[in-house]
Amino acid sequence: MDAYEQTVSDIRDAVPYRGWLLVRDSGVRSTGGGKRFLDLQLVDRTGSIAAKYWDFEGDPPAPGTVIKVEGTGNSYNGHLQLKIARFRPAAPEDAKEPAGFVPAAPDKPETMLEELLATARELRDPSLRGIVLKLLEWANAGGRLLAAPAAKSMHHAELGGLLHHTTTMLRSAKALAGVYRDLDKDLLFAGVIVHDLAKLSEMQSGSLGLVEGYTVDGRLIGHVVRGVVDIERAAAETGAARERATLLQHMVLSHHGEAAFGSPVPPKCPEAEVLSFVDRLDAKLFQMRAALQGVPPGAFSPPVWGLDKIEVYNPRGEGWGGREPLPDLRRS
Repeated sequence: MDAYEQTVSDIRDAVPYRGWLLVRDSGVRSTGGGKRFLDLQLVDRTGSIAAKYWDFEGDPPAPGTVIKVEGTGNSYNGHLQLKIARFRPAAPEDAKEPAGFVPAAPDKPETMLEELLATARELRDPSLRGIVLKLLEWANAGGRLLAAPAAKSMHHAELGGLLHHTTTMLRSAKALAGVYRDLDKDLLFAGVIVHDLAKLSEMQSGSLGLVEGYTVDGRLIGHVVRGVVDIERAAAETGAARERATLLQHMVLSHHGEAAFGSPVPPKCPEAEVLSFVDRLDAKLFQMRAALQGVPPGAFSPPVWGLDKIEVYNPRGEGWGGREPLPDLRRS
């Protein structure tokens, strides 16, 4: 292995690191005492890590830049970081294309989009079917939906992450609908498909699926309220029944579960409760799975900020059973 083939998953506390990484976010900051440092979020296909370069002078590398990094893993307040000693941007002769470092969904975006479209076309309710197909049409104008991440950093912050999050939720919802057979399947599936589509208006992201920042619309309105407005417009264009459109709007308004997490109203129908549940489940399992990358059996991950700083345990799998091993994302 070349010395520069180390990945994010190889970074360990107090262990030297040398590797190629992609800049997701960067900025120059100062401590309370005026000490200047470069603050970076670095990624590759195996994960992401915060990095610091102290006493930095000059301009920060732009997001989307591949850099050659030398440094040391450093545990700070229970979080593993990378303390950078030196770095340089990749030169043309290095042949390091940014696309090769971007975390990506496991399935092709086109395949995931077709899964959503197929379900939308099969909805028996003409009002919901019309709204959902119209929203998907708007969302994928110019192919935007194919690359879009689901978040800046919390979960499914990857190329095709929004489709990954939504298709996984849809599969979970279909499984639950097979158990709780009195659920309105059309309303549940429609709610899952559209619940986060307005994130396309909330975040600025390009063809690599990296969030460059939040839009004015995202900061002032947010994807929950914008999603309700979009449903209203789609319902008007397709002639949808008023109550069906209102129920779908409630699904979007309540999918974060409670006001503390950004929902103006709690779920007030069974389908909204299921949507909120599978949304939380998928986000948490994604973060747990990411935290376990590189964690040996019988050990705990570093604290996960998005999971109330819990440490995720990787069982030894002694005796019968155990889960399937995590795939090596460096080969995906």
